[in-house]
Amino acid sequence: MTVTDFRPRSVPNEVARVTSTAAELLEVLWGRASTAPASASQLRVLLILEHNSGINLRTLADFLASTPPSTSRLCDRLQAAGFVEREVSPVDRREVRLHLSGRGQAFITDLRARREQAVQAVLEQMPNAERAALLRGLEAFCVAAEAQIHDGSADSDSRTA
Repeated sequence: MTVTDFRPRSVPNEVARVTSTAAELLEVLWGRASTAPASASQLRVLLILEHNSGINLRTLADFLASTPPSTSRLCDRLQAAGFVEREVSPVDRREVRLHLSGRGQAFITDLRARREQAVQAVLEQMPNAERAALLRGLEAFCVAAEAQIHDGSADSDSRTA
């Protein structure tokens, strides 16, 4: 069965299945569009730092549902690549604050542009009405997902990077 064989209904499990398939296809498209020198875990760190500049290592580890030592090693590699900068907190010299470097931001901007081009090529093959429906649905999905993430509803007991 292919994705086009699905006839999405309002039933959450059917929508979840099609959404998962779409996410998998996006990963394939994005993989083709990527020349990323960063792993998936490292990319998550960059995206978190983009929106939470100046957070400390423990907070970043919490965002990742990881341990501080694993998170520190991720940041070591990103700092060595020039994507992350560390600075000593002006309040507590024992605390290190993490920031996305200019090179890290440029990498994310370029990666997003290449991903968007790959998705746009697919969207151009869709009828206008289907594209409009997809846009409305994705906007609603983003609102609901952000609310769940910010409410902390997506708790995880596993703490790995």
